[in-house]
Amino acid sequence: MRVAVASDGVMVSGHFGHCEGFTMYDFDNAELKSKNFVTNPGHKPGYLPVFLKEQNADVIIAGGMGETAQELFAARGIQVVVGAQGNAEDAARQFISGALKSTGSVCREHAHEGHCND
Repeated sequence: MRVAVASDGVMVSGHFGHCEGFTMYDFDNAELKSKNFVTNPGHKPGYLPVFLKEQNADVIIAGGMGETAQELFAARGIQVVVGAQGNAEDAARQFISGALKSTGSVCREHAHEGHCND
């Protein structure tokens, strides 16, 4: 399973579309096999779900995400987990172990970029 975490440095980004990039974690069952960082190609409407599908992501984890993006990920078979905070690798491991669940929150305004968890 490939878990993509919207990342700013080693931390989960508050808003996936404005993150520095995506840390991609490859798991075989609960064992982390590899990780790599992919720079965010830019926040263009509807593009990032396509981009992450091309990266073979099964899951996207972020602090916050808009409703349209969540729908576009779902349409591509990518599970969305929002409401995550803290270290990106810890979030990926918590998801794999079943400890991280999506809050289901929807970011409705871009005016509060970086504060979608509030």
